[in-house]
Amino acid sequence: MFTIATWNINSVRLREGLVARFLREEAPDVLCLQECKSPVEKIPLDQFRALGYTHIVARGQKGYNGVAILSRLPLEDAGDRDYASLGHARHVAARLENGVTIHNMYVPAGGDVPDRTVNEKFGQKLDFVAEMRDVFHADNPKKSILVGDLNIAPREDDVWSHKQMLKIVSHTPVEVDHLLAAQDAGKWVDVTRQDIPSGLLYSWWSYRAKDWHTADKGRRLDHIWATTDIANAGHASRVLRPCRGWEQPSDHVPVLASFDL
Repeated sequence: MFTIATWNINSVRLREGLVARFLREEAPDVLCLQECKSPVEKIPLDQFRALGYTHIVARGQKGYNGVAILSRLPLEDAGDRDYASLGHARHVAARLENGVTIHNMYVPAGGDVPDRTVNEKFGQKLDFVAEMRDVFHADNPKKSILVGDLNIAPREDDVWSHKQMLKIVSHTPVEVDHLLAAQDAGKWVDVTRQDIPSGLLYSWWSYRAKDWHTADKGRRLDHIWATTDIANAGHASRVLRPCRGWEQPSDHVPVLASFDL
């Protein structure tokens, strides 16, 4: 069995201490980080290595994006893909010794206006997710786990108000349709919702809220998916809401699941 976690850390160098605290307190076998905002060579690995996370596969760039996989288990680099040809560090894959491939994804946020004719970033987001769909159709993934900040909350109970969010980027019908098409193309199972099938569930709360906890206007933007051949091995899904209340937190919190593999 192993446990995997995904967390948009919003600068791994700024929040090195929070990552270390999380690793000490929760001790997942694998931690996938997004929005590292650091070249790979400047990711602060010494503290993570001291905690037993001696294996890393990452892609980075200065100041923006960036994805990293930290692991206590041996793994090998399984490549990356430049989705939508953006030149961004938004995907990296690694393979565990048991043959499971882990994809760490950071889908573009998409800006504020859900109209690609006036907002280039929204078009890039749709193109990114559409290419995910096409890749999954072509590759027919097996024995794989996909995690990350997908920046889309697909279900009505993944947002604080379905009605009020329908025109807000991250929950618009066109984004949800794109994400569900990508999920269907790879026969991916949403492990979090397999374990927690109903009820409001969030992994992100805006920095703009004066009291995020009381307002509780969250969205479930961070996901753990698995291919159908291993999805039933997934269990013990958790969203660590308390991390949003840590000092100088990320606006996202970790999402975890365990796999009997």
